[in-house]
Amino acid sequence: MSQATGALAGELEETRRGSALVNFVKRLFREKPLGAVGGVIVLVMLLTGILADVIAPYGYKEVHPIDRFSPPSTQYLLGTDSLGRDVLSRVIYGARISMIVGLAATVLSTVVSTSIGLTSGYLGGKFDIVVQRFVDAWLCFPGLVIYLLLMSLIGAGMLQMILVLGIAGGISASRGPRSFAFWIKESVYVEATKAIGASTWRILGRHLLPNILPLVIVGFSIGVGGVILAEASLSFLGFGIPPPFPSWGQMIGGPARYQMERAPWIILWPGVALTLAVYGVNMFGDAVRDLVDPRLRGGVGGLGGRGMEQARKALKNRLAKAEKDRQKVDIG
Repeated sequence: MSQATGALAGELEETRRGSALVNFVKRLFREKPLGAVGGVIVLVMLLTGILADVIAPYGYKEVHPIDRFSPPSTQYLLGTDSLGRDVLSRVIYGARISMIVGLAATVLSTVVSTSIGLTSGYLGGKFDIVVQRFVDAWLCFPGLVIYLLLMSLIGAGMLQMILVLGIAGGISASRGPRSFAFWIKESVYVEATKAIGASTWRILGRHLLPNILPLVIVGFSIGVGGVILAEASLSFLGFGIPPPFPSWGQMIGGPARYQMERAPWIILWPGVALTLAVYGVNMFGDAVRDLVDPRLRGGVGGLGGRGMEQARKALKNRLAKAEKDRQKVDIG
């Protein structure tokens, strides 16, 4: 009977893992409709950035001097700017810039924060004291001031922007993984792993990291919106993506600030696109946090809430069926 129970439990676990993505999508639309809307917005933004060369009616630096400050029309759906460039095309190409910087910088930030937090929390002692005093000093400065200082030192550009936002943001966010490393390293299985002589890197990679992976995913999904806003802020101030590459923050700032009364559409539509992108990312990130974080009720990280109840019912039904089949065999 115990062998049958173990086999059924293993089969149930394998089935659950195989349909985890489908169940997540179903729960997202059923339990978090705003999060589902945010996910759709994020997906549309991603596809817009990827297919910008196909979707955009004009090139992002294609100039039509005769049509300067043209209002929205059938030829230029969102109007043109001071150089006669199509605003719609530049907004579409701006989605590519924002998505690349947002995703790449958040990945780098997640790697940096997780690496610093795990090693600092697990090793502890003098190493943790030195690292955390550096983090404390780093957090004393406003983030925008640090970004402006670093960008002024290394110069404007997409790669520089990703490095600055990723590394600076990762240092600031390292305390979250550190706190969980403190909690997990006191677990019995970690002590047993130490007792059999496992190396520090093996413990960090095989035991600590998988246990905080749901939290890392949540932090990543929430952090993308902040990175997009930071990139737009730096570009607005002239320290971000250099012209002629279109960035939503750059389209709102620069000469457009002095021309907004004459042609309000040149800052209206980049602002709307930026608002929708950040709103979609934040709503989707909040929904992912509620559904994935094992500390919250209903999180799939530990089969909590409704997921646990469904798993118990399914296992109970399978065991009851197995018991009936065994009784039939005994009677026969």
